[in-house]
This record gives sequence, C-alpha cells and structure tokens, in this order.
Amino acid sequence: MMHNTIATPDKAATNDQTTIAADRFVLRPLRRADVGLVAMYAGDERIARGTRAMPHPLPPGTVEAMIDRASADDRLEDIWILDGTDGGNAEALGLISLNRMDRDQSEIFYWIAPAFWNTGLATEAVRTLLAANPHNAKQIFAEAFQDNPSSARVLTNNGFDYLGDAEAYSVARKATVPTWTYMLKMG
Repeated sequence: MMHNTIATPDKAATNDQTTIAADRFVLRPLRRADVGLVAMYAGDERIARGTRAMPHPLPPGTVEAMIDRASADDRLEDIWILDGTDGGNAEALGLISLNRMDRDQSEIFYWIAPAFWNTGLATEAVRTLLAANPHNAKQIFAEAFQDNPSSARVLTNNGFDYLGDAEAYSVARKATVPTWTYMLKMG
C-alpha cells in the first residue's frame, strides 16, 4: 500500500521542502551528507548520458553546487533523494526533481542508480511525487531520450500522454539527442 503522505519538513534538510513517504523509500530533500553517494552515482557515464545537464566526467564540486541550488530560497527546482534506509535499502537510490515553469506547470526529471535499475523504483518515485504534487501544478511535463525506452515506460505507466518528438542537448554526450515529450494533466 502506498502512503503518499506529505510529512512535516525534515529538520535536517537543507530547506523547507517536504519529505514524502513511498512504500520502499522516502523522498527527502538533499543534504550535505549525500554528496559522496550522489557524486558516485552521478559520476557513472550511464547516468550522465541519460540527462540533459550532467557532465561526464563529473567535475569536482558539481554535486555540492547542485545541493546549494536546491537549498536556495529562490530556487525554481526542488530535488529529492530516494532514501531507502527505513526499508533496509541504500540511503541513496536515485534523484527526482520538479522544475517550476509558468502557468502552474512543472517539469519532472529523475534518475535511478544503475544498481537499482529494473526494480520499479523510478515508476514508484514518479507516482509518489505526482500524488503529492508539491508544486500544486496543473500540468507536469517530462521527456525521455529516444534511446531510453525504459524511462519512457516510467512516464506512460504513470499516465503521461505522448506529445511528440523533440530534441534536447545532452552535456555528457556533447550532442543534441532526439526525445519523446510527455504531459500529464493533474486532477
């Protein structure tokens, strides 16, 4: 059974983001203590190639800068770590974020550490964040690189509608990559 409850803000967290409970993990704000594990996973070329903005190799200080941005009062993006410690899992399973857009819209991004691929964690994380809808978004957009059909399945399994093909620049690939774009109207 999914909990999908929004708890009070995590006092150890770096900002006022809420912690959101799922079945196998909690989505909680990033902390300075997460730098090592996030840097280890984000330094994996397979993760970087699946994102728009993550460079590979990962320069020193990149994760610290991301945590600083995610902690800023004027941030546009909220980033949660999938923390599995309460369920006997790893402390960092992946990241998921919502980027605020105009007109009560947000864009969702996520990645799961390769050790946890094909376990349903991405689908559960997206479902949990959508149920909580911490931005009170009316529409949520997403994209998947066309060479990553697993990521596209996460979106369609969570009710996203296909909008069309597009392209996005990938820093790690140093190239423009074909994407599938998606949108979900929120209740």
